[in-house]
Amino acid sequence: MLRIAALVSGGGTNLQAIIDSIEIGKITNTEIAVVISNKKDVFALERAYKHGIPTAVISPKDYDKREEFNQALLEAIDQYKVDLVVLAGYLVIVPEVLIQSYKNKVINVHPSLIPSFCGTGYYGLKVHEAVLERGVKITGATVHFVDEGTDTGPIILQKAVSVLENDSPELLQRRVMEEAEWHILPEAIDLIANGRLQIKDNRILIK
Repeated sequence: MLRIAALVSGGGTNLQAIIDSIEIGKITNTEIAVVISNKKDVFALERAYKHGIPTAVISPKDYDKREEFNQALLEAIDQYKVDLVVLAGYLVIVPEVLIQSYKNKVINVHPSLIPSFCGTGYYGLKVHEAVLERGVKITGATVHFVDEGTDTGPIILQKAVSVLENDSPELLQRRVMEEAEWHILPEAIDLIANGRLQIKDNRILIK
């Protein structure tokens, strides 16, 4: 059984997609061991409560030094003995100590087709604003392993989404979530849970 820690910062729509996929059997051999937020009073925590999932709030603002926060986050994840850390809309830079402790065991969903519109400064609505400003016709989402870089880890899955003529950043964000993120994040977790992924030369092989 794959035990996952889901890290969240907001509404938790990607978390809900994971919960729903486990309940309907789209994700198998998996349980959510804990949901960790960097903010209190976010709806993602409510989603966890409703499904009986343990939660924790660990915020950088509660620590004098960033290193103390980093250590607290790592210890909280260790406490739940998880096999995979899922960044489900987590807007905090993931500490290197966590990435090193969970090498190839941290995944993220990014709202573009990496390597486009990714890296430092590209997060949330900023991604979709940049997509519309550039005038591209196809965008999408990417699930990837997290390494010490920003959106540079091995790509697991990608799904394309059309950019429509009258799109606003908000409309495009919603469609990328509905048509891509909520599908490929659960699919990636299921692949990992069932031992169907292999990393070779920074590339993912799916069995």
